[in-house]
Amino acid sequence: MNESISLISLIIEASVVVKLVMALLLLLSMISWVLIFHLSAKIGGAARFDERFERWFWTDDIDRQLSVVQSESKRTGLEAIFYTGFHDPNHQDAQLSDDKKVQLVERRLRMALGGEQVRLEKGLSTLATIGSVSPYIGLFGTVWGIMNAFIGLGQAESVSLATVAPSIAEALIATALGLFAAIPATMAYNHFTAKSNVLYENRSLFCEGLMSALVFNLAKKNTTLTP
Repeated sequence: MNESISLISLIIEASVVVKLVMALLLLLSMISWVLIFHLSAKIGGAARFDERFERWFWTDDIDRQLSVVQSESKRTGLEAIFYTGFHDPNHQDAQLSDDKKVQLVERRLRMALGGEQVRLEKGLSTLATIGSVSPYIGLFGTVWGIMNAFIGLGQAESVSLATVAPSIAEALIATALGLFAAIPATMAYNHFTAKSNVLYENRSLFCEGLMSALVFNLAKKNTTLTP
């Protein structure tokens, strides 16, 4: 109990600059935790949706699945990528060569894949920034607190550990808060970056499967039309 009272008193009696540093670090920590929960729900939900969609998608023909997807009002993940790549009627234009159709669909799939990845990773850069700058902000507060401690020593008539300890302690609190903000943010950034990369690879493989199916369907139609 005495330790918590002592800690609170140190924060209350800290200089204005150190208090601002502590407040900023607490704010950064809260932002990082909000982002951690948000990204956990978003990336985890995207992975589960992609898994269900891919399992359903390969149970039928592409054209029939496209008609089902077209009826959806909101699309995300693999569903959005598939729809963006195949809903354009130009790739079914009889005047286009098969190579042009394949190139058109491939280009649209690549654009959709990139767009979905950008939306998925939104917030990761903020986590990375918090993880990298928080220790330095805390270090700034520590340096400022120690500087004030030495200034106080120069003005004191007698020097003792009791005189110096409070100022050094308040300075170290800033360092601790910097690490408190940085460590979870850095760990979460690495974790979610790895998960988003896995999602990207899985989506890339799905797009390759779509391209293979498209090439197969075009070859099948040409074989049917050839007398």
